[in-house]
Amino acid sequence: MIEFQDVSKAFASKKILDHANFTIADQEFFVLVGPSGSGKTTTLKMINQLITHSEGKILIDHEEVTTKNLRKLRLSIGYVLQQIALFPNLTVAENIGLIPEMKGWTKDKIVERTNELLDLVGLEAKDYAHRKPNELSGGEQQRVGILRAIATNPQIVLMDEPFSALDPISRRQLQVFIKNLQKKMKLTIIFVTHDLDEALYLADRVAVMNEGLIQQIAKPEEIYQQPANDFVRDFFKEYHQNLANVTVENLILTEPISTENTQEVAEDTSISEIINRLAQKENLSYQGFEISAESIVRYMAGGAK
Repeated sequence: MIEFQDVSKAFASKKILDHANFTIADQEFFVLVGPSGSGKTTTLKMINQLITHSEGKILIDHEEVTTKNLRKLRLSIGYVLQQIALFPNLTVAENIGLIPEMKGWTKDKIVERTNELLDLVGLEAKDYAHRKPNELSGGEQQRVGILRAIATNPQIVLMDEPFSALDPISRRQLQVFIKNLQKKMKLTIIFVTHDLDEALYLADRVAVMNEGLIQQIAKPEEIYQQPANDFVRDFFKEYHQNLANVTVENLILTEPISTENTQEVAEDTSISEIINRLAQKENLSYQGFEISAESIVRYMAGGAK
């Protein structure tokens, strides 16, 4: 369990977090969302003390983080960044084995754990363990980054906008993956995102932040249906008009395709549903044209919100 007790953080005269009080339960998927500069990442980084708090107490399992050995604290918490930060000169196996090696694991135990994790996410060890990061796709690199974070079975994993640089299909595949992984490994995940669809899809509870203040903490359906104030209502207004309410008719489809081995979608099928189905490797078509990841990217690049 993670507890913030009247926690504040100030840089110079500006308060980045203002008297925050909340608790994150064991095995909870807790998502921080809010506009740029709202204090999301600062809040996340205070958990492993990459940023120290100015006031209040942060407790992990009833013990203040400031009383813990800093190196041991950080090694005990998984951490995944948007930039992935794999070491380009190391193989996939060597990247995954970094934290176990720092914690004194034997070579045999590291190899066994690395192979186990790679096979778990569908990257067969015999094919991927020896590769360098530049030989992987963006989605594969991010999977390896996640495996590195969970290699030593941490109870807590911090994730700072880890999927924001990926295309919509890869992003949704990784969202499905991390949600399933969190349940399977019984992880406590604290996840920062600016993507409202991602926040509502992943979270057990969402914390909405603005200007260093927690505006609301609630389950996704409560945030969506019962916003606590005007800010939360306005912040999620865009979500009401997002891809869930845009249909396949809005896509620009340019590739004719034989529909024999595809599933034809109805004209009122939402793009949100299409992304989910493409992430499950379904072959989709509409009026004789292929619906692909590229067509989704083209739509979003054209200014979709």
